[in-house]
Amino acid sequence: MSLALLCSCSQKDDKKAETKESKPTVKVETVAERLVDQTGTYTATVEAQAVNNISSSMPLRIKAIYADEGVRVSKGQRLVVLDDVNTTSYQLQLDNAKANLNNVQVEYNRALELYKIGGGTKQQLDQMQTQLINAKNAVASAQRALRNAAENTVLTSPISGVVTKRNYDPGDMTGQLPILSISQVQPVKIVINVSEGELTKVTKGMPATVVFDTFGSEEFKGTVTMKMPTVDPQTRTFGVEITVPNPDSRILPGMFGRVSLNLGQANHVVVPDRAVVKQQGSGNHYVYIYKDGKVEYRQVELGQRLGDAYELVSGVEDGSQVVVSGQNNLANGREVTLAK
Repeated sequence: MSLALLCSCSQKDDKKAETKESKPTVKVETVAERLVDQTGTYTATVEAQAVNNISSSMPLRIKAIYADEGVRVSKGQRLVVLDDVNTTSYQLQLDNAKANLNNVQVEYNRALELYKIGGGTKQQLDQMQTQLINAKNAVASAQRALRNAAENTVLTSPISGVVTKRNYDPGDMTGQLPILSISQVQPVKIVINVSEGELTKVTKGMPATVVFDTFGSEEFKGTVTMKMPTVDPQTRTFGVEITVPNPDSRILPGMFGRVSLNLGQANHVVVPDRAVVKQQGSGNHYVYIYKDGKVEYRQVELGQRLGDAYELVSGVEDGSQVVVSGQNNLANGREVTLAK
């Protein structure tokens, strides 16, 4: 009987030890709300402030091109020389139109004198006046054609900028494509897409910070210059234009940039990053809350990373105790032991 009692006591002690050992040991920290800067981060590609296409108004053979892609050009700089074969033809048309105008003018003056002395009719005079007007219009038209041909012989840049596209070589005939495209890059612009909820927090003139992959962590300052008045039906977002000064033309169209905007502050709970666990196989995150000797599973919505902590948009209340170590063996509602 003594042996049976001893065995019974031994089994109870083993069960108590097993129960005690089965409780995971965790470490917790009390978290609190605090004011957190709400920074919006967006990605976009740099665009030129303006783009001018250098083209010919008529098909002509290219004699010379003085700029290539990537070359900076100044306003008024000569860029393309075209064959002037048509100039002679247009000059001849102008000379013929002027000669015809002189003849018509003489005939009109003669008809006017005859009409004054009763040697002609008003109808004849009116007909000569119509011919005179037509002759003057023909001269004006020929002058415009000659001027246009002369202007298309030497093409200059209407703006200062960078050559971003070249579609032809010397010897080619001009076609539908522009010969050169000049992009104004002082300043440049970046168009980002913001959600409907963020749009009211974005104001014209507010500062923006931009970083580019090309320049590493170097920051460039910009300004919000425009908010698009309509929503994109596909993404349900609004376009916002950021203008970035570019005095040395380092920033070029096509570069990838990341824009940061300060959208104000909000009171949110901040937890140590050690408390946040990512659910395998999904993008969900969760935190274990400690209360009355047990842990409770909470799915959370992460905000910004703040050094070694995370802002939580939802999921955890102010003053909660969160588990910061020992999460591996936890389950919802499981009893735990606090580390000393």
